[in-house]
Amino acid sequence: MKSDRQPAVAGLFYSGPVTELTDEIDYYLNKAAVQVAPAGPVRGMVVPHAGYVYSGLTAAHAFTLLKEQPVKTVFIIAPSHREYFTDMCIYEGDSYVTPLGKVPVHKEIRQDITSRYPQIRAGVNGHRAEHSIEVQLPFLQRLLPEFSFIPIVMGEQSAANISLLAEAIQPYIGTDTIILASSDLSHFYPRGIAETLDEVVANYIAQTDYQGLQTSLNKGECEACGGGLIVSLMQALAKNGRTRSNLLHQTDSGAVSGDTTEVVGYLSAAFY
Repeated sequence: MKSDRQPAVAGLFYSGPVTELTDEIDYYLNKAAVQVAPAGPVRGMVVPHAGYVYSGLTAAHAFTLLKEQPVKTVFIIAPSHREYFTDMCIYEGDSYVTPLGKVPVHKEIRQDITSRYPQIRAGVNGHRAEHSIEVQLPFLQRLLPEFSFIPIVMGEQSAANISLLAEAIQPYIGTDTIILASSDLSHFYPRGIAETLDEVVANYIAQTDYQGLQTSLNKGECEACGGGLIVSLMQALAKNGRTRSNLLHQTDSGAVSGDTTEVVGYLSAAFY
């Protein structure tokens, strides 16, 4: 029996009507494209997952790099904001739906990963109302003529889960596959404090130092709601010999709201 995951945040995190959504995405992509030049084929990205009004331009700085890249498969690895569970979950259904249409789940890769790693299972945990995967799809749909994806939500960002996910995704890194770590940065600090915390994450990404980032996250020296997913991505790329990164854009919610007393940080980066 076929099952499709319906949009949960259309009209909230991004525009619901198709024309408005395509105009919204194109606006951010066009604005970002003049600021970003490709530095080679992209293998991984860190992309924020807030409402487009706040983080859409930051996300577009990463997504615009895919315009000329023949991507056929996309991994989206993301945190769970609404449900707690201890393992990791790949959506068990056929597709995710957005106002721009259906994005099919790559069933063969899902079967391969879930058969080899019991801690990564097929199901719906972390997928029901989660936004951190959904908001990435309209950008991808606008840029890629045809692709399938593997949506993986990590319930508990434990050291074991982080390393296991890196091991699971590493073999798939290749010319037609992109791995996208969905993460915002610190939440609800005054801008000065947020900038200090977020700069720690940015520096570790720039240095492609996943061990340093993991240590700093554990010590509370920085924050990122998908910090464990960023570590998994960098660890997988490092094992595959991919160690070059490029910080693309960084901002916070106060740049749009004008309120700098409690901001959320956003960053995008690409790995080559």
